[in-house]
Amino acid sequence: MTEHQQFLAERDKIDFFIQKGFRIQSVNEHLDGATVEFVHPNGDVTEVLLISNANARKYFSSLLIKQNPIGK
Repeated sequence: MTEHQQFLAERDKIDFFIQKGFRIQSVNEHLDGATVEFVHPNGDVTEVLLISNANARKYFSSLLIKQNPIGK
């Protein structure tokens, strides 16, 4: 899989959870990439993704900033 294909696959997984109403709960950066924990607003469903592509990490970071804007 090319790097761009890996980005698209990881971006699609992130978008899937966001479209289902999940919010990013926590992010744990490590040598293999980042582990992103999503939680549903009901609080009863949690999902975890390993994001290893650098562009996909930038992508979820931008979503996290939009989710929790500074100064609000």
